[in-house]
Amino acid sequence: MPVARPETSDARVIAHVDMDCFYVQVEQRKQPELRGLPTAVVQYNEWQGGGLIAVSYEARKCGVKRSMRGDEAKAACPEIQLVQVPVARGKADLNLYRSAGSEVVSILAQSGKCERASIDEVYLDLTDAAESMLADAPPESLELMDEEVLKSHILGLSRKDGDDFEESVRDWICRKDADRRDKLLSCGIILVAELRKQVLKETEFTCSAGIAHNKMLAKLASGMNKPAQQTVVPYAAVQELLSSLPIKKMKQLGGKLGTSLQTDLGVDTVGDLLQFSETKLQEHYGINTGTWLWNIARGISGEEVQGRLLPKSHGSGKTFPGPRALKSLSNVQHWLNQLSEELSERLSSDLEQNKRIASTLTLHASAFRSRDSDSHKKFPSKSCPLRYGVTKIQEDAFNLFQAALREYMGPFGSKPQGNKQETWRITGLSVSASKIVDIPSGTSSIMRYFQSQSTVPSRSADGCVQDHVVTPSASEGCSEQISTETQAVIPEEDTGVTYTFPNFETPDKDVDLVSEKDVVSCPSSEATDVPTQLESNRTSQTKRTGRKINNPKEKNRGMPSIVDIFKNYNASPPTKQETQEDSTVSPSTSKRANFSNSSHSSEVTQESEERRQQIDWGYKIDEIDQSVLNELPVEIQRELRRFLHPNKRLNTNSKSKGDGSTSSIAHYFPPLNR
Repeated sequence: MPVARPETSDARVIAHVDMDCFYVQVEQRKQPELRGLPTAVVQYNEWQGGGLIAVSYEARKCGVKRSMRGDEAKAACPEIQLVQVPVARGKADLNLYRSAGSEVVSILAQSGKCERASIDEVYLDLTDAAESMLADAPPESLELMDEEVLKSHILGLSRKDGDDFEESVRDWICRKDADRRDKLLSCGIILVAELRKQVLKETEFTCSAGIAHNKMLAKLASGMNKPAQQTVVPYAAVQELLSSLPIKKMKQLGGKLGTSLQTDLGVDTVGDLLQFSETKLQEHYGINTGTWLWNIARGISGEEVQGRLLPKSHGSGKTFPGPRALKSLSNVQHWLNQLSEELSERLSSDLEQNKRIASTLTLHASAFRSRDSDSHKKFPSKSCPLRYGVTKIQEDAFNLFQAALREYMGPFGSKPQGNKQETWRITGLSVSASKIVDIPSGTSSIMRYFQSQSTVPSRSADGCVQDHVVTPSASEGCSEQISTETQAVIPEEDTGVTYTFPNFETPDKDVDLVSEKDVVSCPSSEATDVPTQLESNRTSQTKRTGRKINNPKEKNRGMPSIVDIFKNYNASPPTKQETQEDSTVSPSTSKRANFSNSSHSSEVTQESEERRQQIDWGYKIDEIDQSVLNELPVEIQRELRRFLHPNKRLNTNSKSKGDGSTSSIAHYFPPLNR
């Protein structure tokens, strides 16, 4: 059954604002003497003058292209000024350009819903602003119009020979007999022209824009007349725009799908798609893709402006072309450390400034193999839960690479084949953090530390980050739950937990390696998974457990700490008298006592047993993930299993600590100071 066709939304006003050779403009603002001169921004490497990443329009007139290197650019334009992009950690540092792009976004966002698509491009939904203008001050009522408005390019605008261009634009904008869609676009023309002037005034940057009824058409229009101009696509001119547009120029058709359309259906332009019915396209490419192709051929797109001012992900990457390809694990690890350090800085900044946190770390790489019949085999991407902190990200990124490399090399790995050993070369590396969300308010139960699943971070009313650990072990979780009444800092201790990391030579049987869309666990030898920028706040800001409090006395004294659970712990078995007293205490006290008891006598009542089976945080013992317990130190495993299975006989031959005494779980928590 065909999917529902998206609404055409002809009455919307969407603008795509694209900065003009943005990196060059940023450098010209820093060095005003470069304005008006042929200029290009080059990469940090010096081979053949560096690769060009941005070229000014003055240099383009001299034949300089972005595909050139610095030496080629100088040969084509001897007077060109080459500015090297800032360098950090052996690679290009784009923070200067990101900050400049944020300046532009802050201005554009004042007029309506704003979606930041990249460093130098933004989508705007100006529908509400256009409707307000149409109601209060329609374009036909304006006596004067700004010059920037009259310079607009309106597709399909018919002019007679000798007609003044600006007057023709004015007549189109001020038509009284125009339909509502065109009247809203006329308002959009005025609004976008004003925004572009404001950006120029406040940032010294010029930009171009496309104005249409959806994002797809606005994007196509923004690049048609550059620099510092705007182009409008009325509904009546949609087919004129698309009929001759090369199929590869359309977003999402530049790859395999576009190639398939050319080879299988003989489609060279978007207009060529009009000859095929929706059913025919669905037969070739499936229901959803077929319907989407049928829609875009008619200029229909239901994609909304997302209202996002911040990026959806953070990434750091580097290429190693030709002879610079990486050949060893040590070189790969070195560059992954550099990339991870940059990524960690950006994550920390995002968390501090925007209160956002990412949950997935992904590694991408490009590679080739020697003696490979399938030399174009794609290097697999791998993902795992993201742990904050430079060391953790570096460690996890390298583990992901090794997992991907084993899969890429196949079952024989790097073993010799014949007389020669098969080798690999890495030509590109990148690490990225995704699934970024705002830290919501609220708390989470401590019981999550005993479940083998990722948790959603949260933020308390005072802004304190909580529950941001992704898939921690139980010991890590316990060490993170600090009482709000405890001001002393619990020092980090070596709990003696040993993890085995995967390596390239020996396949790791303990880690489930999956594709990019899935998640692999990245074990850690470190004690806690706390964002580094928050560690300094441990003395002043503490975390709360998410247990709901119904007891007024507990409400008066604040949220309980995990230390409260263990405060009555006694390493020796309880006496008969103590056991009898336990059955007469209050429910909350009984629950804590039941948790701390290392054994249960026959006098424990059925009611007490039921309370033991359902602990005060609301989870049943049967719901505890037993596999997580295996990650705990041996001493804690023994005590928890003794509590969970009191009738089970424990192994008395287990090893004790070096001093001859067996440590209890209470050893891992300092005394509680009230």
